[in-house]
Amino acid sequence: AARGLKSMSLKRKFVADGVFYAELNEFLARELGEVGYAGLEVKNVSAFTEIIIKATRPQDVLGEKGRKIRELTSLVQKRFGFKDGSVTLLVASIAKLGLCAQAQAESLRYKLLGGMQVRKACHGVINFVMRAGAKGCEVIVTGKLRAQRAKAMKFKDGYMVKTGDAVNHYIDTATRHVLMRQGVLGVKVSIMLPQDPKGEFGPKIPLSDVVVIHEPKAEEPIEEDEEEEKQ
Repeated sequence: AARGLKSMSLKRKFVADGVFYAELNEFLARELGEVGYAGLEVKNVSAFTEIIIKATRPQDVLGEKGRKIRELTSLVQKRFGFKDGSVTLLVASIAKLGLCAQAQAESLRYKLLGGMQVRKACHGVINFVMRAGAKGCEVIVTGKLRAQRAKAMKFKDGYMVKTGDAVNHYIDTATRHVLMRQGVLGVKVSIMLPQDPKGEFGPKIPLSDVVVIHEPKAEEPIEEDEEEEKQ
């Protein structure tokens, strides 16, 4: 369990694990945002915790001779009260950059900070995502975009489900806050992943409304019984 808590109810354990994940995700996003942080995965094996950091540039996360990753391991260990050697940080590269909402939200954030127009930056992200094989993409930017009055702009392309169990498997969402001179802009990127039978680039399970019609099997000729022929 997160934070090395020994005896607790199942309800408290789920809450503690959720808080641990959220806090760790925020910390890593702040520390590794510039080097392509794209999410994390926590694995608990008995008294040992394994944290897998997903990144677009794994070598930059590791640092020179693994210095950066050792510093992060030490910080996580002290902050969350892990025992020495009970937590390990690993780095994994993401298979497709265009199908990762966190990477695209970070990319959009840096485009806006660089002074690019909102419309141009959003369309650039959507085109990149759709070329990567996504079923659909939606980008929402809110805040003081041009005038003093705040508003929201929504850009989308392709097919996107919003309700049902499919949202839990097919939709990858990321949110970022962009600290502009005129105020804070909110950026939300949603990507609908393609269905992948291997489970590498998307969920294995098909959408509930997808119906596959198979070709009928060739019918074997019916052979008449010899007795009927004699009669």
